[in-house]
Amino acid sequence: MTKNSSILRLVRIIGFAFTLIVCSWVFNQQFDVTLSILIIVGGVLGVFPASWIGRMILDAHPTIDRTAWVTTIVHYALMILFGAAIIEAIQVGQVWPGWVIPLPAELGLALMVVTGPVVLLTVVNLALQGFGAPFAIALSQRLAMNWLYAWTRNPMVLSFLAFLIAVGLWLRSALFVLWVVVLVMPAWLMFLKVYEERELEIRFGASYLEYKAKTPMLWPRKPKA
Repeated sequence: MTKNSSILRLVRIIGFAFTLIVCSWVFNQQFDVTLSILIIVGGVLGVFPASWIGRMILDAHPTIDRTAWVTTIVHYALMILFGAAIIEAIQVGQVWPGWVIPLPAELGLALMVVTGPVVLLTVVNLALQGFGAPFAIALSQRLAMNWLYAWTRNPMVLSFLAFLIAVGLWLRSALFVLWVVVLVMPAWLMFLKVYEERELEIRFGASYLEYKAKTPMLWPRKPKA
């Protein structure tokens, strides 16, 4: 292991610990309305400039080593932004759902039971085939192109968005569901399109371009023979 990779691993450990501290702090706080909205909305909106800035830094010097560093920083920034926003949105939804959805909460709970394990399956899929973990916890060492990743390039994102919508149905909060659809989904898709596709192209080259050409970005499609 080189000195550079050892330092990067240490940065990832520190970044993960810091992310847990921030998310735990948000979870245990009771914010006033203004600060709460700032975290829920501003956190998601912050994904847009973070993705664009990361992309510009990548394109300025697109090497594999530099990409690993930039991606680690960008990923942890997004983990904090998304994590804090989602935690606060769920807590606010429990206290004040807003625009109550006229459906039983059990429906949302049932969908959570279905979509939650799918999210876990995508994590296992990535770990076994890509030797990686979500975000910068462990960047994939090879492309995961089989099983769930043969149907869509981003099964983890798709299943987690479905899980969040299920959470909104469980909370019976139309505002929460609207927040997911109008803010979270576009921010995540923008990150995938602007930043992640570029960094995967740099790290995996022609193999990723071939995989990208035959596999849909998000909505699943039966794998081509």
